[in-house]
Amino acid sequence: MIRVFLIAASPLARAALQNRLKTQAIKIVGTAAAIDTLGVEFSDSQADVLLVDSAGESPAATIESLVDSGLAAEIPIVVLTESAAPAAPSQALQAGIRAMLPSDISADQLAAALQAAAAGLVVLHPTEIPAAFAPAAPTSQSLAELPEPLTRREREVLQMLAAGLANKEIAARLNISDHTAKFHVAAILGKLGAATRTEAVALGIRRGLVLL
Repeated sequence: MIRVFLIAASPLARAALQNRLKTQAIKIVGTAAAIDTLGVEFSDSQADVLLVDSAGESPAATIESLVDSGLAAEIPIVVLTESAAPAAPSQALQAGIRAMLPSDISADQLAAALQAAAAGLVVLHPTEIPAAFAPAAPTSQSLAELPEPLTRREREVLQMLAAGLANKEIAARLNISDHTAKFHVAAILGKLGAATRTEAVALGIRRGLVLL
């Protein structure tokens, strides 16, 4: 039996997902409306997997919220999305998310994905495989010099972003304030021309700034 904690903004969406998984080897041990509202119920649930329905929110925004929360380092995560940009699945994997799947997958497929994630596996929908394994940009372009290079400290912070650490965790690791950590993250995004932390990590990997 896989214990699943469910996040979905709409009560109807939460009920629908619970109903879809009702006959599977799945037990819903708790629900919440948003990532940032998780509290004691989630901590006490002893869930094996976190299932996030991103309906009404862009995949990039969902990934960003999960990265900021640091949840990917604590529990396997499966995200359901109505529409994803071609780069979203690979960005999700880089952020430590085990699966980003279409919201209309069957109950059997969803149950299988949750079980695989709980077992430590990464799950890709067949339609997402080409994008996830798309070739990187040409070396001459990806390694082009930045207009303003990252400082040593910013490289450290970027490496921590790649590891899925939230601002508070970065601050604790570097013995700096949360405000300073947030400032470093903003500077990294600006220098790399990234809109999100996930995109910054992806750009850092392509430029050789992140060690995998």
